[in-house]
Amino acid sequence: MNEKYITIKAAAKILGVTPLTLRNWDKSGKLKALRHPINKYRLYRLHDIQMLLRKLESQGKVINLKIIKLKSKETA
Repeated sequence: MNEKYITIKAAAKILGVTPLTLRNWDKSGKLKALRHPINKYRLYRLHDIQMLLRKLESQGKVINLKIIKLKSKETA
């Protein structure tokens, strides 16, 4: 199986957090990053990001930003 890896910026966008939050999660072990062998940048397995997103959604911890944007437009 061919693993897909994404950058910290892409992972942060998918999860709706900042790259700094992902760095903190990496340090605490909540979501471990892999390191690029040449430049040592953090890389995340797409599968790991998807699993964490599902876990957060099941716990009701993911906010749907589209709904918030629509509600804010209605009140404006």
